[in-house]
Amino acid sequence: MQEIIYKITDPRGIHARPAGQLVKLIKEYKSTCQLGSATNLVDGKHLLSVMKLSLQQGDSLTLQFSGADEKEAADAVLKFLQENL
Repeated sequence: MQEIIYKITDPRGIHARPAGQLVKLIKEYKSTCQLGSATNLVDGKHLLSVMKLSLQQGDSLTLQFSGADEKEAADAVLKFLQENL
């Protein structure tokens, strides 16, 4: 399992556009991805679940990848987060 903990820096938090892009990226990989806060993880491949988290600037986002391409998925998502959130 690969895990990322990322602090959201975007003043708008995770809103519709980056959430959609993030889910689309995660769907490109076979690995499963659970994301959210440390106590509330949801399926990272479902946009509505990600949107319901309502993560804001300063919140910590936890992502857990599990599967055959978990390392590649985690690396790609981390790069996306650093460039967009």
